[in-house]
Amino acid sequence: MNLMQVEIWSDFACPFCYIGKRRFEQALASFAHRDQVEVVYRSFELDRHAPASVPHDVYDMLSSRYGMSRQEAISMNEKMRQQAAADGLDFQFDGLVLTNTFDAHRLRLYAEQYGQGAAISELLFRAYFSESKNVSDHSILADITEAIGLDREEALSVLASDQFAENVRAEEEQGSRLGIRGVPYYLINGKHALSGAQPSGVYLNAMQQLWDAERPAQAAETASDEACIDGTCAVPNKP
Repeated sequence: MNLMQVEIWSDFACPFCYIGKRRFEQALASFAHRDQVEVVYRSFELDRHAPASVPHDVYDMLSSRYGMSRQEAISMNEKMRQQAAADGLDFQFDGLVLTNTFDAHRLRLYAEQYGQGAAISELLFRAYFSESKNVSDHSILADITEAIGLDREEALSVLASDQFAENVRAEEEQGSRLGIRGVPYYLINGKHALSGAQPSGVYLNAMQQLWDAERPAQAAETASDEACIDGTCAVPNKP
């Protein structure tokens, strides 16, 4: 029987992506056919031009970008922190290190060669949102690689090169062709799309409905009709 594939476009600097990840995992744990589901992470940078070093904190960034006061930014992130906590996540915005996530995406692709894409994605999200780590720092990225049992020196060698850079861009271009303007974005079997950090029941129902719909089609060796359901961190307007 064919696997069900769930592709997830996300960015390690996107809070909704981490929340959505946890909710999707809860849904997958409840899905009767979870052993036949392949989860594939895809790259999507919220800001390709983000610098590796930022001289201000997340509150000043939000204030500048969205025209709100610093106190409004603090209040907004406190609500986000409480929302994350309800899903078992510990968001620490006060120490969050704003940076560029391109190398983190390259590292995820490197780890994926060894079947560790999901494991390293979790640690990258945790490093960014819970541990106040700079996920563009090669030494920190190598530490994360070592934590999942992969070779630290090999990871450093990859990061020092341009390996997997084209792969990251290819995944982002694929996302653009799909019309993705915000993440997280979930695509089930290349047909059924969900956008945003949905309640876990939404993911579960989507997988179950598509599973039920495709079993007769597979048995008859006929193609399934395409379907799309639209459920986010938004991409800033480009200059």
